[in-house]
Amino acid sequence: MSKKEALRDRAGWKGFIVVIFAVLMVISTIFSIQFGSANIPLKDIWTTFTGDIQSDFQNIIWNIRVPRTFVAILVGANLAVAGVLLQGIMKNPLADPYIIGVSSGAGLAGMIVLILYPHLPHILTPVAFIGATIVAFTVYALAWEKGIAPTRIILAGVAISAFLGSGISALMVFYSDRVQGTIDFMVGGLSARSWPQVEVILPYSIVGILLAIIGIRKMNLLMLGDRTAKSLGARVEWIRFSMTAVATLLAASAVSVIGLLGFVGLIVPHTARLIVGNDYRVLLPASIFLGAAILTASDTLGRIMFAPIEVPVGVIMGALGAPFFLYLLRRKMV
Repeated sequence: MSKKEALRDRAGWKGFIVVIFAVLMVISTIFSIQFGSANIPLKDIWTTFTGDIQSDFQNIIWNIRVPRTFVAILVGANLAVAGVLLQGIMKNPLADPYIIGVSSGAGLAGMIVLILYPHLPHILTPVAFIGATIVAFTVYALAWEKGIAPTRIILAGVAISAFLGSGISALMVFYSDRVQGTIDFMVGGLSARSWPQVEVILPYSIVGILLAIIGIRKMNLLMLGDRTAKSLGARVEWIRFSMTAVATLLAASAVSVIGLLGFVGLIVPHTARLIVGNDYRVLLPASIFLGAAILTASDTLGRIMFAPIEVPVGVIMGALGAPFFLYLLRRKMV
């Protein structure tokens, strides 16, 4: 087989993997609509979507399961893309919106709105974006030492996350009478998420993912190293700045509707990268589909594991993500 044929086969294999991830997303979407505290037969789901017959489960499907599933898909895709971008920008496979403190910045800003200004829910996402942006560029500045220092990213992120976590705890102490409504936000849960949350996150998802797609070529240039990228005419620092802003927008929008959900941006990009490689033309769509599939499946698992008691998806992702992070950390240290 010639080198050209081998390359074509390799590209075909990567495309096949992306299709597999898309199929997994579709399957997890169907399961999310079907399973929960009440299991819905597939024929009822079909008739509800086609409108042929009125189903007894129609209200559950349209007003509970479908919007919740849409939120899970969008949040999973947003956090996965944010993780992919941050790992490329910061040259560290351990970079993740949660680990480096971006989610904590959005979380603290979101908690301030939820506790101090509960009558202004429409400002939650913009304020979360501001908080996440401040943290993202603070971490970036602290990690810079004649170039990006990967180890400093994690250290700076952990320190900032701890500082912001103390701020969240202080809010909970001083305003303990208002904390009850923020529990789901703290643990990262999809309970009671419906069409209003879809309407909040959808525009940010569309804009953020489109901007990430537009930046695919620029992210591939960063993979070549700063010197090579600059020799090809790339404005390296502008690429980092703009793509960090895109990642922050995606992470903040996800946090604003689901709360402090961690490790999606770590597990998904790293898994996708191991399978399809570092080419963002394939890595980005693979991460979008895999992120949506994993978060939707995890939410479904949380609903059926101890039904009728629901385990927040943030707990499921923490149980999966923490060991995965330690594995990556050990691999990187060895």
